[in-house]
Amino acid sequence: MRNKPFISLICAGLLAIFLSLAGGSAWANADGGKVVAPVIAAEVSVEVDGPTTRFKIALSKPVTAQASLMERPDRLIIDLPEVAFHLPPDSGRQKAGLISSYRYGLFAPGRSRVVMDLAQPATVSGMTVDAHAAGGTALLTIELTRIERDDFHRAAADSAAKAAQSAGSEQAPLAKDARPVIVVDAGHGGIDPGANSTGGVLEKDLVLSFAQKLQKRLEGGGRYRVVMTRDKDVFISLGDRVKAARHVQADLFISIHADSISGGQEVRGLTVYTGAERASDADSAKLADRENKADAAAGIEAADMPDDISDILQELTLRETRSFSHHFASRLVGEFDSIARLNKNPHRQARFQVLRAHDVPSVLVELGYLSSKQDLDLLMSEEWRGKMVDAMGVAVDRFFATRVARQGAAAVLP
Repeated sequence: MRNKPFISLICAGLLAIFLSLAGGSAWANADGGKVVAPVIAAEVSVEVDGPTTRFKIALSKPVTAQASLMERPDRLIIDLPEVAFHLPPDSGRQKAGLISSYRYGLFAPGRSRVVMDLAQPATVSGMTVDAHAAGGTALLTIELTRIERDDFHRAAADSAAKAAQSAGSEQAPLAKDARPVIVVDAGHGGIDPGANSTGGVLEKDLVLSFAQKLQKRLEGGGRYRVVMTRDKDVFISLGDRVKAARHVQADLFISIHADSISGGQEVRGLTVYTGAERASDADSAKLADRENKADAAAGIEAADMPDDISDILQELTLRETRSFSHHFASRLVGEFDSIARLNKNPHRQARFQVLRAHDVPSVLVELGYLSSKQDLDLLMSEEWRGKMVDAMGVAVDRFFATRVARQGAAAVLP
């Protein structure tokens, strides 16, 4: 969309969604935090005018917008109230001026985000909303201007300090429940689509559908309390996924993913991963590195999460937790063997950030490769997915039966 004239679109008749705007003096054109009418992004254009780049969004009505900067890599973050982006699939892939690419999507309940990858250090030199643009739309214009590296570094540091100051409060503890707690984690989501197939199938959608089926299967017998890290298309940071598991004192954490390899249509198969400081092989290390960059892609500072290990008791807990993780991974592989095409080495290890809780047995399941037609056909099959969630349910049942037996034996030891 380089230097493309801005096209005004009429937004009448589009489905309504109700939003809550975040207030605060830092927001441009603030509406005071009141509930507003439907907001739909109908068109985006990028205009280059010498050293200035203008990013424009046509909206069904005015919204508030907040900008912040991040380094490593250089990014401009635009936070908005919840917006439905009705844009072409290839939006954001072409370089234009100071913007090398951009992506967008739901970032949190009630909040959407646009993340721009910057070709050079730049700052927001202007941000305006024209509530009476042509065609009955509201036009949000964000003007970017090139700045020096030192100035960008200071601005990014200031943005990080403000973000830390306004961080959300902790969730309230859940009511006690004697049943085992299982956290089912659908990977990626919102602004972070994850992997994708050549036909446009997105990992975030596929794994959410699978995770919801698994939730229904596990809750069906009433033996477990199941907590979802997300139950809709919303972004959840890696750290928050781990915190969610620890917050509910989870007895098991299952993260659902699907991979994709460029030019590797012949590569296929399911793999179960457990956490480790050192990867079991080079491919696992590369996959963990890609998955651990999910926060950065969504405009979150990608910092390595602490191990939360401060004494010998926690170190012993970590060892026991990893032992339980390995036992569950082995049971999963055993149940999958008859119904899924397994990778040549189906149980692997790597340093996945989402598997870092030292006191929660955790696995990450890569269901297959979206780049493989055979795997994709299976992943889209209701029958296959039904067999898979049943197999996982059996593995969960046997895991907890064995764990209770082991704990009971330990209790009677002299």
